[in-house]
Amino acid sequence: MTKKITLFCAAGMSTSLLVSKMREEAAKNGWDYDINAYSLTESAVQGPLADCILLGPQVRYATNKMKADFPDKPVDSIEMRAYGMMDGKTVVAKARKMMGDA
Repeated sequence: MTKKITLFCAAGMSTSLLVSKMREEAAKNGWDYDINAYSLTESAVQGPLADCILLGPQVRYATNKMKADFPDKPVDSIEMRAYGMMDGKTVVAKARKMMGDA
């Protein structure tokens, strides 16, 4: 069954390269993940559909609110270094741990 990894950032655009790198890493390893990025304003719609929620560093202030809004889902922010380097391998590894897949 495909698991949904959802990233939220300020506008959903800056994270698109990171999403591409994460998709490459998942495909390379044969992991069945649907990985997408959205603006934080779409969290009420996209959050309930996610198996894992990651917040870009620019919106990490919303981490506690997201944890409160989605208490049944793993929620965390992406480390600034991994985000800045567009390190899809590190971020997908984090999501796997959060979902209990690693």
